[in-house]
Amino acid sequence: MGTDEPTTPHHEPATFGNPDLPAEGIVNTGDNPQSTTMTGPQNLVIESQFPNQMDAPPTDISTQAFFWSSFNISPRRVQDGGWARELTQSDFAISNEIAGVNMYLEPGGIRELHWHQTAEWALMTRGKCRVTTLSREGLPSVEDVEAGDLWYFPAGLPHSLQGMGPDGAEFVLAFDDGEQSESNTLLLTDWFAHTPPEVLAKNFGVAQEVFKDIPLHNLWIFPGDEPGDLETDHASAGVEWGDEPVIFRLSRSTPAHENSGGRIQIADSSNFRASKTVAAALTTINPGSMRELHWHPNADEWQYYLQGQGRMTVFNTGPHANTTDFKAGDVGVVRRNLGHYIENTGDDVLIYIETFRSDHYEEVSLANWLSHLPPALVSAHLNIPIETLATFPKGTQGIVPIPGK
Repeated sequence: MGTDEPTTPHHEPATFGNPDLPAEGIVNTGDNPQSTTMTGPQNLVIESQFPNQMDAPPTDISTQAFFWSSFNISPRRVQDGGWARELTQSDFAISNEIAGVNMYLEPGGIRELHWHQTAEWALMTRGKCRVTTLSREGLPSVEDVEAGDLWYFPAGLPHSLQGMGPDGAEFVLAFDDGEQSESNTLLLTDWFAHTPPEVLAKNFGVAQEVFKDIPLHNLWIFPGDEPGDLETDHASAGVEWGDEPVIFRLSRSTPAHENSGGRIQIADSSNFRASKTVAAALTTINPGSMRELHWHPNADEWQYYLQGQGRMTVFNTGPHANTTDFKAGDVGVVRRNLGHYIENTGDDVLIYIETFRSDHYEEVSLANWLSHLPPALVSAHLNIPIETLATFPKGTQGIVPIPGK
């Protein structure tokens, strides 16, 4: 008597753009919809934000440390005068080199006088802000910054921030330590409140009664009058800043790369001398274009998305390759040396900032590398004719140009 042979699912052999064995991805399920059925609890709002995780490109393989997070899911700490939300390594495990804070100060709102055990780098994203600090030589600085400008305060140097009219100030901070938090800053009011009054009196040469009304709890963010004329504040502070300005007008700087696909504007210690531990690139990608395939050999890349939407695939050893989606307010991290690209997937311009815990910016372009190798060597690796390789881009593009433009 015959017996039925057991049946096994039939998989088509690997095809172009689908290299994995065993096969991975929805593309391999063919006419079997049950393979992709999801019957458990679902949050459709969250799922809709990540089309490339729900249906990954067939070139994705395996998994790796999650490289997406967002200020949009970070709790806001709100006080009269403004708010802040943060992403530290405690919230975003992969981000051990940079911690980020998104902050808003209303017109006149003050982030109280303070200092950090780490350096603070910042990009203004909206409005206008007055910043004050003191150099290592004891020289004061008072400056106004607006959208597209940077500031940098070395570790241990005191500073303050104050929103200006009409819209206040919104900015993103990057600290050169993934564990730095807005909740562990060194605050002026805390120090005064926890210093014996007789010591304060001796230090400042006044009677103890001068300090009877000081705040007993820190102010952190609090409302104030809008700053007055900048020149007046310069005069009252005795501004004598040295040769390393604390601010840099990044959005007005000459792009390092620019073409029909977009532009990259870089700030590091070569043009922003004060910024000794953070380098940055403000990247603009037009619809239909992408950040070319590349990697950074000197530091992890911490990204903050300002406008538009895009997707990024990160290539890791293993191999591992995973794709996810980013929108305004999101944060991404790419470990040093890992290959990646960022593609504009929307109809609007995609703008994001790349920051690195380094004094200088470094990038390796895949196209630039291949264009400086013997063509026969590249052809042997990729099975692409030498005459076709001759049409590949020569040198670093930064942004891929839009064909015909």
